[in-house]
Amino acid sequence: MTTLLLTGFGPFPGAPFNPTGPLVKRLARTRRPALADVTRVAHVFATSYAAVDRELPKLIARHQPDAILMFGLATRAKRLRVEISARNALALLPDAGGHAAPRVKIAPGGPSARALPAPAQCLLTALHEARVPAELSRDAGRYLCNYLAWRAAEAAAKPHGPSLATFIHVPQIRRGPRRRAGNPQLSLDDLARAGTRLMVALAAAARR
Repeated sequence: MTTLLLTGFGPFPGAPFNPTGPLVKRLARTRRPALADVTRVAHVFATSYAAVDRELPKLIARHQPDAILMFGLATRAKRLRVEISARNALALLPDAGGHAAPRVKIAPGGPSARALPAPAQCLLTALHEARVPAELSRDAGRYLCNYLAWRAAEAAAKPHGPSLATFIHVPQIRRGPRRRAGNPQLSLDDLARAGTRLMVALAAAARR
């Protein structure tokens, strides 16, 4: 069996609705033959540094995932972004709990970036096959998405950690089931279709 940890975030200042929470819960319930031997664990983080630091190590220890598929909302994005790396940077902006990072780097004295261990080009191909606009990205920002990606990359580098970890930024979606002519904004159905392709591709890579 292959185990995937699927993570999203709750709302945060400026984004009262975050589609990544409903998305990962839906992906955990998705039934596909290619996922028959894949155990999926969905978790929605409160958008806070404390939640990531408290909950991510526990999730990894409890479920021992082979891969982590993380989703976050990029409110100004127009397409999905497969993040290649996490930056050693923090924004001095408050999280959903009102707490700001106490410094400007995640790991003072550490490298400027950490590569995310995942087949990025393969995942991008999976998104294109799902017929959603997508691109590779080398800038995960400086907020909670980037912070989680950094911590997941750290965990993957440890003995017995997950072998793969990837972060996908998604754009804000249109409420409603599907895209309509003249409205290019994606829907939750579109994200679920894309997420299913990503799970299949990531699980296949983890098996190798």
